[in-house]
Amino acid sequence: MTVENKKNNKAPLIVCKDLTLGYEGKPILKGLSFTVKAGDYLCIVGENGSGKSTLIKTLLGLVPPLGGTVELTGGLTQRGIGYLPQHTDVQKDFPASVREVVLSGCQGRRKNGFFYNKEEKQLAADSMERMDIQDLAKRSYRDLSGGQQQRVLLARALCAMQRVLILDEPISGLDPHATAEMYQLIYELYASGVTVIMISHDVTASLRYAEHVLHIGKQIFYGTKREYLESDLGKAVLAAEGEIGR
Repeated sequence: MTVENKKNNKAPLIVCKDLTLGYEGKPILKGLSFTVKAGDYLCIVGENGSGKSTLIKTLLGLVPPLGGTVELTGGLTQRGIGYLPQHTDVQKDFPASVREVVLSGCQGRRKNGFFYNKEEKQLAADSMERMDIQDLAKRSYRDLSGGQQQRVLLARALCAMQRVLILDEPISGLDPHATAEMYQLIYELYASGVTVIMISHDVTASLRYAEHVLHIGKQIFYGTKREYLESDLGKAVLAAEGEIGR
């Protein structure tokens, strides 16, 4: 089945209505409403400090909304959302093997016991194969390149995922070759039916793959990629990004 065919008859998975986001009672964003449907590829963009990461933490249940609602439907739970956070220096120095890091993504699935069962081990193996890192299973995570580490963390997120994958700046710090590979991997997951929500500062590159765009900040926009590209806001953002890249 093609990606285009999968776009038909989508059911909502995440419905956000009139959200107010912030910390300790201090709002940073108000009046946010949007819907993520099964099989969608949503790109979240906006200025630094606009609340993009706070929105992701709210969707994951790590930060409560100050107002409005987040509704998960279709049997989706917050524990079933795969999450690839921003790559930090602490993450880069995990003292564990690749296999151990990937397996740790299964922890949210475990109901009891201290050891991973056969199904969880197979899921980790399948996720490593999907990311083409099965040959790295016994390698130390901290000895890998940045691109390899991101593949490992993406495989870990797949172990936790039911139907939705959230990525926060997944190409940050990667060289151009690793960046292109990561975008392709994410697109292949989307093409296979995974619902993708991605924060990106690289608007031009991200929009090659996105189906919908959520722009937050001084202005809020939610709509299709085409609608964003044709909007005054989208044109201004892309023009500014082009100037910065010169």
